[in-house]
Amino acid sequence: MTTSSEDVLMQVSQVRYKKGDGTLYVMNERIAWMLDNRDTVSVSHKYADIKLQKISPEGKSKIQLQVVLHDGTSSTFHFVNKNGQEAQIKDRDDVKELLQQLLPKFKRKVNKELEEKNRTLQEHPVLLQLYRDLVITQVISSEEFWSQHAAEYTQAKKTQRQEIGVNSAFLADIKPQTDGCNGLKYNLTVDVIECIFKTYPAVKRKHQENVPHKMSESDFWTKFFQSHYFHRDRINAGTKDLFTECAKIDDQELKKDLQSGINDPLVDITSFEDQTLDENYGSGSSKSDKTSGNIVHQSMIKRFNQHSIMVMKASTARQSIQTNQPQLNGSTPSASKVTNDESDDGPKIKKRRIQEKLIYDDLDASCDTNINNGTSLNLTHVDRYLHGPVPGYGSAESTSDELLVTLSHLKREASGWISGNTLPRQAATSLVSPAAAVSALGELTPGGSLMKGFREESLGQLIPKDLEKEFRNVYVCACELLRHFWRSFPPTTPQLEEKAVRMHDALHRFHSAKLKPFEDRVQREFSAVSQHLTSHLNQLLNTAYRKFAVWQQRKMQMR
Repeated sequence: MTTSSEDVLMQVSQVRYKKGDGTLYVMNERIAWMLDNRDTVSVSHKYADIKLQKISPEGKSKIQLQVVLHDGTSSTFHFVNKNGQEAQIKDRDDVKELLQQLLPKFKRKVNKELEEKNRTLQEHPVLLQLYRDLVITQVISSEEFWSQHAAEYTQAKKTQRQEIGVNSAFLADIKPQTDGCNGLKYNLTVDVIECIFKTYPAVKRKHQENVPHKMSESDFWTKFFQSHYFHRDRINAGTKDLFTECAKIDDQELKKDLQSGINDPLVDITSFEDQTLDENYGSGSSKSDKTSGNIVHQSMIKRFNQHSIMVMKASTARQSIQTNQPQLNGSTPSASKVTNDESDDGPKIKKRRIQEKLIYDDLDASCDTNINNGTSLNLTHVDRYLHGPVPGYGSAESTSDELLVTLSHLKREASGWISGNTLPRQAATSLVSPAAAVSALGELTPGGSLMKGFREESLGQLIPKDLEKEFRNVYVCACELLRHFWRSFPPTTPQLEEKAVRMHDALHRFHSAKLKPFEDRVQREFSAVSQHLTSHLNQLLNTAYRKFAVWQQRKMQMR
């Protein structure tokens, strides 16, 4: 079952996997499951291949542990201890806690960018073949391939991504469990941690400063849930609290948000109040100045408002980043200009929001008359469109007698056609002898003396399917390199000059690494079509070579 160098750290019986009961083994370098009454391991996963582990939610009838691998597959183990659900939960938690200690030691640092590139190549077979033909054969480098030739695919995946919003009740969904020793245990998922970081940026900064060189991940979150920052309803705050500074930063951000106000006039409740002088001639206390005496209630209402503001800011921060497009040549507008533009656009935004609520497009008459999205009708002759076909004025109507005469004349002509008296006939003697006719047909058929330059079968019918597929891949690679080569002309900047030289060298490497071996194979196996198959491809490459040579010659003359 196991090698001599492996030690079984934990062994849990009565574990079901795919409707089969067996035993789960947690060892030094892997986790394994073996069916009862068997000597061989049915499931085995190395810790380096495990991405994360998941457990069944609280309240579920099945107590399960799921192991997710880096390749996307997973294995689910169902704990079915006969002593009851409490024993099942204990077995599951023991395995989970041991895996939490073992997995970080074998955790493989997987590059997310590399995973995205691998997924992109698998989703686009044409791009994968292009990568094999250009990068693996060392025609171009991998960095150049992803920056230039695969930029369309990577940009398309970036635009298709959708940011997941923050649930306003994500902190309330974290239900602590008692561990039996007057302690609480929190089960934090990756999504919950991400929501905490988005909503509270100060906590994220503390996490980056302290984990992992100052404290472990579990110690950090233990201090977070024990801190005054999380339990703000407590009056006294500890001096050694790690998150005391975070609360001060959040209070400062809240004051800034309250001072800046709300741009949307439809949801600004403060604008609904009347601004009048009171009986104390402005020196009295307003409604906002009158505070309640209960500090706990004030703190709770403040926390609710602050939490709502941070959740809204976390969802709108991504949109503001996307709307800020980079400036040309790396220049950025000054801060004073940005603030002036924002202050100038404030009344416009308010006016636009009010107009959206007041004006209805289907009821506004101006929308139908001023805005015309249809295509205009251009008439060359308006009279024809208004009146229709007009009868000719110069023609006179025929009488009934003329119609009868015409009908009788037509009958006489038709009777002559049936009898054959008026049809012209050739002489009985043959103009060409049968032997001469057969000889002329032979010379005009493919292969005859008059049809020497004609090929009955096209090139597409002469080459097999595998050669056609390989030729198509060579053609796609050549067109891709030529496209970037011609895009660098005219080389008006040093960057374009460098790109032109680089693509010219890439074309030569492609010619020697891909096109020349393909031509040798065609010459060796299909000599009949070797001269015609790659003639157009060589013509395209020679045109690019001549263009580069002329440019280099002119460049030398200018020096």
